[in-house]
Amino acid sequence: MSFPLLLNIRIKFIPYFLFSLLFANAVVAKESLRICALYPHLKDSYWLSVNYGMVDETRQQGIELRVLEAGGYPNHDKQKEQLELCTKWNADAIILGTVAPDMFYSNLQQASASIPVFATVNQLDVNAANSEILKGQVGVDWYWMGYYTGEYLKRKHPKGSGITNIALLPGPRSSGGTKPVIQGLLSALRGSDINIVETYWADNDKELQRNLVQKSIEAHQIEYIVGSAVAIEAAISELRSAGKTGEIGLVSTYLSHGVYRGLLRKRVEFAPTDKMVLQGRLSIRQAIHYLNGTPYEKIEAPVIEALTPNKLNPRVVAESLSPSEYRPTFYVHN
Repeated sequence: MSFPLLLNIRIKFIPYFLFSLLFANAVVAKESLRICALYPHLKDSYWLSVNYGMVDETRQQGIELRVLEAGGYPNHDKQKEQLELCTKWNADAIILGTVAPDMFYSNLQQASASIPVFATVNQLDVNAANSEILKGQVGVDWYWMGYYTGEYLKRKHPKGSGITNIALLPGPRSSGGTKPVIQGLLSALRGSDINIVETYWADNDKELQRNLVQKSIEAHQIEYIVGSAVAIEAAISELRSAGKTGEIGLVSTYLSHGVYRGLLRKRVEFAPTDKMVLQGRLSIRQAIHYLNGTPYEKIEAPVIEALTPNKLNPRVVAESLSPSEYRPTFYVHN
């Protein structure tokens, strides 16, 4: 039988071995892609949800993924070592959730051994000489996460409504998103009667944040605790223990599973979401499009959406939070 005649036979009649020969190259090329992803940490459900988005998208796309996490924003040296591990693993692309925006400012190309880099979630600043190696960015401007949080408070407590004291627990000073969140929050609060009585800093560790919540309650007469999702999760249980649930309002600067449960139970008043699951998916798609030579958006930013107990869109929640049973996944091999 001639080969042209064979091509005219319906696919379902092609013997399996011949089908494999015809399509082997396409399958091998797809499976050969290796992506290495670096996270600042996996201490809270924010990065867990990013991880879920990446892992689920990786499985759908049929590629290989390796995940490394630095253990916290202070761990600059560890993330540098992990970037080197990505290069030794012969990754085709690196997705970098940096622990500090300027850590690779002048040496990203050298540190990544010229492997293409895609920034995820946290801002990654590089100079002109290193800009060519940065092939894409996924993430929102966290200024607006802070701004929408402040805007919510300002609407409730405009100028002339009476001074309202809040304690601010934004997380670690060195966090990539903390500085713009504070800037956006303060900008939105101008012209309101909100008074920040104290700002307490600590890494996004539940025990550290619990201590700060206790200090806030004991040291000041406050009407709100405003802060990171880890701080707000700690505050839910601490207010319950102190018998102050309902007396002190809780407002988060971003979403987590614990904050979502707090919204459902009306323990938390407000949280913006930048759709962490979707960000994980978009980062994987960017890298695949680049490696396959297909067009893609080099800068992707999900729409920030505000959540309150009366506004919990299921689609938005699904684009934001990993399933409740999901656990961190560090390696995917298809």
